[in-house]
Amino acid sequence: MDELDAYSRTVSTVAAAVGPSVAAVRAGRGSGSAVVVDDGVLVTNAHVVAGNGAGEVAYADGTEGRVTVRGTDRLSDLAVLTTRDPTPPPLTLGDAGGLVVGQLVVAVGNPLGLAGSVTAGVVSGLGRALPVRSGRASRVVEDVIQTDAALNPGNSGGALADAAGHVVGINTAVAGVGLGLAVPVTATTRRILDTLRAEGRVRRGYLGLVGAPAPLPADVAARLGRQKGLRVAEVVPGSPAARAGLHAGDLVVSADREPVSDAQGLQRRLFAPSIGRTMPVTVLRGEAMVDVLAVPSELTDH
Repeated sequence: MDELDAYSRTVSTVAAAVGPSVAAVRAGRGSGSAVVVDDGVLVTNAHVVAGNGAGEVAYADGTEGRVTVRGTDRLSDLAVLTTRDPTPPPLTLGDAGGLVVGQLVVAVGNPLGLAGSVTAGVVSGLGRALPVRSGRASRVVEDVIQTDAALNPGNSGGALADAAGHVVGINTAVAGVGLGLAVPVTATTRRILDTLRAEGRVRRGYLGLVGAPAPLPADVAARLGRQKGLRVAEVVPGSPAARAGLHAGDLVVSADREPVSDAQGLQRRLFAPSIGRTMPVTVLRGEAMVDVLAVPSELTDH
């Protein structure tokens, strides 16, 4: 009984701290939730406000306001909203990197239009990948959090909080019965949000290759101190990768002199500073290490 009481106290404490700063948001035909992260600044999912420049928010205490869509990034499913109306106190962004499977998390949002709804559960999986597309562009949202906290339509854009009340994820998808996903709060996420807030969009570099993690040969793995690289499955004709001389079958081990073990490792190198700049890429081709020089172009939706 004492254990149940302790669990209940934790959930109720988090709900009381987080709930007032999670809004119901409606923009055009889209609706969901949004999280206050600074005075006059909220974060939600890109798909909640897609194609709209403004919307309305309502908080658990009945307060309402107007918001402007400052910027959206469909390839991370994140959006930043701003408002001149008063907002509740901002929530603290945590670090999803410290989560462990089995850890208590609390989801706060507005499922099915029911404002201020709270569900609790545990982190049921880490390191999941969520494929997203925007026009011809595709990306993998990295290190997605899987939780069994009940999520329903309208939870999208709401807060996934840890036991300290810190926001460690933005709920983004209902993957199935008893299964929900959240975009993690990481250094990459913070960079995207800061860029959206400052510039209204996120610029990314484009190489034009498709790959998947693959094991390194034992001798190479021992030398590099890691087990995997990124196996190139396809190179888009005429792309920067093709012009650089990358081929299907190459095993990428580093890009911009940083280790690459999966698609996410490459994506992290392809933000705005990479565009138009020479990027050294090292691949294992057969038994030889080959260095190529690629120049990423700007990724567009077309």
